[in-house]
Amino acid sequence: MTVVDWIADWPGAALLRGSATAYLLVNAAHILGIGLLVGAILPLDLRLAGCFRAVPLAAIGPFLSRAAAFGLAAAALTGLWLFSVRPAAYIGNAAFLAKMGLLALALCNVGLQHIGPGYRAALAGGAVRPATRIAAGISAAAWIAVLVAGRWIGFV
Repeated sequence: MTVVDWIADWPGAALLRGSATAYLLVNAAHILGIGLLVGAILPLDLRLAGCFRAVPLAAIGPFLSRAAAFGLAAAALTGLWLFSVRPAAYIGNAAFLAKMGLLALALCNVGLQHIGPGYRAALAGGAVRPATRIAAGISAAAWIAVLVAGRWIGFV
């Protein structure tokens, strides 16, 4: 038995394949997680990139960052569950592979941004460094690209 077969045989996958209601609810939770992620990360990225300068980063940054992390966790868990319904088909789907690559890029960018001193300094009320602005722009573009690639999956 391959890993793909094991994933497809997981009881959670069988539940979604056998129940339109369960699939609907997990899919809705996935969309909610994506909405929370993108709805939190884009305003934060825009603020870091230089928009909305009247809004203090120290006030909104920690909240938006945590909201995005919660949305990411919900989207990832429900996304893995949805993937389990047809793993072999998704592995062969160019849009799914593009989404996974873009997701890896977006997550690496977040990791680098959060370990860098510029992000922490900006959240503490300091000036936003040019590297932090660039990383915020990359983040916004990457998360939008992940979203578009995710929608593309159903059309390939």
